[in-house]
Amino acid sequence: MTEALIGFGAVLVLAFMRMPLGVALGLVGVVGFSHLASFRAAISSAARLVIDSGQSYGLSVVPLFILMGLMVERGGMAKELYRAAYVFLGHRRGGLAMSTICACGMFSAICGSSLATAATMSKVSMPEMRRYKYADSLATASIAAGGTLGILIPPSVILVIYGLLTEASVGKLFIAGVLPGIVGVLFYLAAVMFVVSRNPEAGPAGDRTGWGDRLIALRDVWATLGLFIFVIGGIYVGAFTPTEAAGMGAAGSILIAWWRGALNLNVLMEVTRETTMTTAKLFMVLFGALIFSNFVNRAGLPDGLIGIVNSFDASPLGVIFVILAIYLILGCVFESLSMILLTVPIFAPVVEALGFDLIWFGILVVVATEISLITPPIGLNVFVLKGVLKDVPVSTIFKGVTPFWVADIFRLILLALVPGIALLLPSYM
Repeated sequence: MTEALIGFGAVLVLAFMRMPLGVALGLVGVVGFSHLASFRAAISSAARLVIDSGQSYGLSVVPLFILMGLMVERGGMAKELYRAAYVFLGHRRGGLAMSTICACGMFSAICGSSLATAATMSKVSMPEMRRYKYADSLATASIAAGGTLGILIPPSVILVIYGLLTEASVGKLFIAGVLPGIVGVLFYLAAVMFVVSRNPEAGPAGDRTGWGDRLIALRDVWATLGLFIFVIGGIYVGAFTPTEAAGMGAAGSILIAWWRGALNLNVLMEVTRETTMTTAKLFMVLFGALIFSNFVNRAGLPDGLIGIVNSFDASPLGVIFVILAIYLILGCVFESLSMILLTVPIFAPVVEALGFDLIWFGILVVVATEISLITPPIGLNVFVLKGVLKDVPVSTIFKGVTPFWVADIFRLILLALVPGIALLLPSYM
């Protein structure tokens, strides 16, 4: 166990020295395994892990869902989703911020990336909120917080990676993320109402829209919502596997983009190139994490942690809250993918030994990871917005996300205390 702790510390040091995380994880994993066995055994084990994982049929879901998300983004569907939310909520106080959150939730259902959701919605909703003189703090916070839903509402690349690390069902993880995602939207709407109740000028009401325009707006988003229902509904009823669903979703997004006139050779080449680069980066980090996980398991860290937990005679739920607190602390210095890859191989065996469902724990981990996206000083969604909205200070955005951060903490506690929220839909699969 001592060797594993030293290895974990070495990864942190190398990461802070700006070594790519995948390289740091793989290097420490090989060196650590060499210390425990031999260099030849370490290289052989690492090569076997990379080859077996690279040939995994289930791993093909990652580039397919990335392709689907990028094609949806290029297809201009975000504007229609925002319009559909606006016509129902825009006339309320804080309604444009509420519309942004609902649009983020719907866009997340076909995108799967928090950063892409935040960047896209900032271009769609921010001009409208500024036109109605919304406070920059509320406007940017609603985009940053709404964007975090991208890694929870399926399809989610983070959930795919969690499933690969824990050998949990990716299909059940997808379905388990639906209700917690809806709860997240409701909690964020409550946060907006709290802000405008204290300062009505922060979110003035927009124009009321008639039912004719509302029906037209709903008509414009039928293809987008249909794609989500087709992909996730097909997984839920067992019509096809997550990998097959990813293929159909990618094909569907291409057809929708072509039908809308947003697809040409240049767009297709650009999306394909970006998908390839993103997938390569993810696989590099994933392979390094698998090598490091192999070393950690051989060094006995999970068994050692289970022994420590048993020696303290702590309640199983108390251990879960300690783990979640660790995630919240790590969220101050690590981005979401790094946290998942560093911690899940260590914590998942402990959680399983305590008798908890790994599907439920996966949802907790992703929600905790969501919080890191708006937690200072890293807060990647905040800095994505800063890159798009250069005239808004980072301090203003972080100040604005505070009510949403608090709402996320309450949501995390609720999901931990009521596992049925995450496990209800998977139980009927």
